[in-house]
Amino acid sequence: MHHEGLVTKLERGVYSLSESVSQSNPDLAIIASKIPSARICLISALALHNMTNEIPHKIHIALSRSQRNPQLAYPPVQIYRFSGESLTEGVEITSINGVKIQVYNPAKTIADCFKFRNQIGKEIAIEALNRGIRERKATYKEILHYARICRVERVIKPYLESVASE
Repeated sequence: MHHEGLVTKLERGVYSLSESVSQSNPDLAIIASKIPSARICLISALALHNMTNEIPHKIHIALSRSQRNPQLAYPPVQIYRFSGESLTEGVEITSINGVKIQVYNPAKTIADCFKFRNQIGKEIAIEALNRGIRERKATYKEILHYARICRVERVIKPYLESVASE
């Protein structure tokens, strides 16, 4: 099938139908097939939810603290370690190129961006918050709920109040 052009090789052991290669995010499909427990987070989740203008150079994934680092040649990944409710809450299942992918919902992603603001940049977190509220992808209450779980409630609250007052 590969030689006939019916499928395209994405990664070792991962193929996609040729007409679906043009669909979005084949890298996310590779991650989901190679690391089923990975959850798409931070900038990659923002990009998936259309909440940022940033183009992630790596796929940002969340893994359990106890899970071993995956050995992937491609695509490049940035691993973040989560535990407890921070790992399990706010996960949505979506399908890309016929592969089920776990991704954090917009409100959880915003809270995560504030938690990891020193690694990804505070500007990205603020932009995500503004777009999430303005485009009604997340509510004040949802963001505050996940901010409590991620232990960034005191950090995010002033930004939430300024966006809510606009």
